Amino acid sequence: MKKVSSIEEYIEVNAHFAEELTILRDILNSTELEETLKWSAPTYTLNSKNVIGLGAFKHHFGIWFFQGIFLKDDANLLINAQENKTKALRQMRFESKADINKSAVLNYVKEAIENQHLGKEMKPQRNTKPVVIPQELENVLSKNNELKQAFEKLSASCKREYCEHISEAKREATKTKRLEKIIPMILEQKGLHDKYKNC
Repeated sequence: MKKVSSIEEYIEVNAHFAEELTILRDILNSTELEETLKWSAPTYTLNSKNVIGLGAFKHHFGIWFFQGIFLKDDANLLINAQENKTKALRQMRFESKADINKSAVLNYVKEAIENQHLGKEMKPQRNTKPVVIPQELENVLSKNNELKQAFEKLSASCKREYCEHISEAKREATKTKRLEKIIPMILEQKGLHDKYKNC
């Protein structure tokens, strides 16, 4: 998908559905939602929370509700685009202008706004896998208090990355080499896979 700098440009890039996208955009802009651009696509927010996205693809276009799981879906218009993967997101998909029932779309949009006002939200599930510190790292941490304190300040996901990095090494020499590499990164509170990202 081409990176765009405005909603108008997004519609231009998806000219095959320009009229249809404009119809949906007008419906969304008739509400209190704030129009913005995120992930190079039109996104509609309420109090900085993502409520609805607008998108066009090769053979279809539509809107998606970030917390669509809470919509009643009386007209049976919503689909889960990725069954068993997408938890809260629901799509309303169209193939032509004739498919758009403006009043039905507006009713769903109003319900999504009301749900947002009520604070209905399914948060993404975090990885709850426990952090298992390999013996090699444990030995170093027990001898170096500064390193131990720095390690304890890391997020659980960063700790897990470092621990798995050591555990996955087959040879002792590799484990030692990896340990030497990660010690300064831990002290600097950096992530394993992005030396510029704070953890």
